[in-house]
Amino acid sequence: MTDPPRDWLQPATLAEATVAQREIAERVVAEDRPLSGAPPGLVAGVDCSGAPRGGPDRVRALAVLLRPPAGGRPVAHGLAAGVPAFPYVPGFLGFREVPFVLEALSRLPQPPDLVFVDGHGISHPRGCGIAAHLGVLIDRPTIGVAKSILVGRPEGELGEAPGSTVPLVWKGRRIATVLRTKRGVQPVYVSVGHRVSEEGAVRHVLDWLAGYRLPEPTRWADKVAGEARRAGAEPSLL
Repeated sequence: MTDPPRDWLQPATLAEATVAQREIAERVVAEDRPLSGAPPGLVAGVDCSGAPRGGPDRVRALAVLLRPPAGGRPVAHGLAAGVPAFPYVPGFLGFREVPFVLEALSRLPQPPDLVFVDGHGISHPRGCGIAAHLGVLIDRPTIGVAKSILVGRPEGELGEAPGSTVPLVWKGRRIATVLRTKRGVQPVYVSVGHRVSEEGAVRHVLDWLAGYRLPEPTRWADKVAGEARRAGAEPSLL
């Protein structure tokens, strides 16, 4: 999206942020609308982190770019970091993190056809988790892959076999899918970000599994970001 409203990125108050989230949620397209008729050729994973406990307020966003099939290493990365303009308020993290994610994505050599986000999409109190927030702003297929539940509860008992699913339901509506990606580990919570259906989001996650709990795009984003934090330097893909 070109020139989004100012309060979609930099709201002055929590009331403005609440209105902005509802406006963004109304723009979410919860159906499969790929950028072309072909499967995604370039896929990105993004991960954000805050400052260590007790440190100055700071956000660090890392984007990695991969080509299918799953199992290969990223071909490029983009990093952005700085002091967020919005305070830490649960349920409003997109206003802290999305500006840095946008910058990290802009530093990739090519724009991705599909973006996996470490976080929620529409599985959010106002339907505007970071994956939905980001997806509407960039108008690209975007999927939220979260490690924990924000709102809702699983409907039914999840099987132990990889690929098992049950709906995550909130206020009588399915907002995500609880997906077992690996036997013996906790599931992930897959939700629509933008321009993808719930079924399509789960299918993409399954396509990008390579024996780990997380799909490769967000696993690599988390791995590269963590290595860079520990080293206190720019991340390396070597």
